[in-house]
Amino acid sequence: MSMNIATVPSLPFYQETGRECDLFETAYDNGLPLLLKGPTGCGKTRFVEHMAAKLGKPLYTVACHDDLSAADLIGRYLLKGGETVWVDGPLTRAVREGGICYLDEVVEARKDVTVVLHPLTDSRRTLMIDRTGEELVAPKDFMLVASYNPGYQNVLKRLKPSTRQRFLSISFDFPDAETEISVVAQESRLEVGRVAPLVRLAGHIRKLSGMDLEEGVSTRLLIYAASLMAGGMGVDRALEAAIIEPLSDEPDVQQSLRDLVATIYG
Repeated sequence: MSMNIATVPSLPFYQETGRECDLFETAYDNGLPLLLKGPTGCGKTRFVEHMAAKLGKPLYTVACHDDLSAADLIGRYLLKGGETVWVDGPLTRAVREGGICYLDEVVEARKDVTVVLHPLTDSRRTLMIDRTGEELVAPKDFMLVASYNPGYQNVLKRLKPSTRQRFLSISFDFPDAETEISVVAQESRLEVGRVAPLVRLAGHIRKLSGMDLEEGVSTRLLIYAASLMAGGMGVDRALEAAIIEPLSDEPDVQQSLRDLVATIYG
């Protein structure tokens, strides 16, 4: 399990594109769970980090995967110094402490995870720890946030309506060009005039059809490319490492992307 625990950091940069910050705060104030939907690398995780810092709450981020089980979230008995001791998982810690638990790509987790989440996402707001016999009632400060990418869903990995309808939802997408230029420039420290062609390139890639790409280029990858360029790397090398290679392993697709780069940069 990949987990990151953050405690009230300085406010991470996030460029609001709608009223999502207001909705997050309203959900938090009313003890309501929130589901973020959108493509990879469009800012969902940064949004949660920003809001947790803004609200001054500890954030427990769990990167969900095929083997993530309910026990990974709740906790388990471990041997320590010859003794068997109970160790809380990230979800349990967030409930005990009144923090925010963020389950990134929740559809990737095993099905028993949703069984644990259901009592936390309705009026009960409870977490049952079968192994210890505890039943925790979430305090007002606790919030559950989850995200997933609808574009990656298939028959075997689909968020069931019975789970989805327990959450408020926000749809995320890549920002408009002006906003994306501002975000990439802010994060990479590359001047705006050099960021603009990057964002224009991203727009063309995202509109491509018939190419073997699971997704268009993410804002995150644009920041990587811009950071390399800000550090002195040439455009071709930066784009090769941060955009072309990450997007595809297929030589013909990579060449098509290089051709597209050539039309943008000349």
